[in-house]
Amino acid sequence: MNLNQITIPSLDVSTSTEFYKKLGLHLIVDARPRYVRFELPDGDSTFSVHLVDELPKGNGITVYFQNENLDTVVKELEGKGIQFDLLPTDQPWLWREARLKDPDGNQLILYKAGENRKNPPWRI
Repeated sequence: MNLNQITIPSLDVSTSTEFYKKLGLHLIVDARPRYVRFELPDGDSTFSVHLVDELPKGNGITVYFQNENLDTVVKELEGKGIQFDLLPTDQPWLWREARLKDPDGNQLILYKAGENRKNPPWRI
């Protein structure tokens, strides 16, 4: 089994499209105002955004994007006007994370984990 894509909700797909393009995702399907789909710079999975009338309640959606050049990428994104809730910070679970929200409040975590992504010392 291979993860094909993740789809997240949005109240304004056009605004989300511009945001994710700033993050470096490449638009491959443009069916605005209802739907868009992106390729990521690395890997084979895709990422899409679809129009909803109402966003999920509670904690909502969290999406993790891995990048081994995390600190450099965060500085580049800040230069493009992207605002972060947490700048790159080493976490007790051995990942370095930066956190931000997309225009709909979906939580995005850019992170660097190296070997600890799938093989932390406590792996069973």
